Amino acid sequence: MDNFIFGANQAFNPILPATGEIIWSVVSFALLLFLLGKFAFPPVKKIMAERTAKIRNDIEGAEKARLEAERVLAEYRTQLEEARKEANRLVEEARKTAGLVREELLAKAHEEAAEIKRRAEESLQIEKERAMSELRASVGDLAVELASRIIAYEVDRRSVDPLVEQFLAESGVGSK
Repeated sequence: MDNFIFGANQAFNPILPATGEIIWSVVSFALLLFLLGKFAFPPVKKIMAERTAKIRNDIEGAEKARLEAERVLAEYRTQLEEARKEANRLVEEARKTAGLVREELLAKAHEEAAEIKRRAEESLQIEKERAMSELRASVGDLAVELASRIIAYEVDRRSVDPLVEQFLAESGVGSK
């Protein structure tokens, strides 16, 4: 039988076991595989399945956490952008309000300046009219006095000129 399994023309090989040992080894190995498959492999498979399920659940949980973090980040960015827009709107509104207030203040200042100028011109006109009135009265008085002095003398051009000069010197208006 040895010759049938390993070949007919082979000589004795000390490395190869005997045929009986090979048969018992195969039967023992098959029995060991059967027992391992019946008693040892199912718990190992169960543990491996549980670990696989746990790893899968952990991966799914991590994926859910990542998606939630991305959602929260997107929401935060949206809120931040809205806050920036609101801040820009408020700054622009403040600029417009400041511009309007500035325009109102400038208009009011121009109105007040115009009013002050108008009052000053009115006051100047009143003072001018009063001065002219006083001047007319003074000139009238001076003319009457001058006329009365001229009448006291004989009137000719040569005699009137010194009289006018004397009158002007006495009244403080003299020529310089």
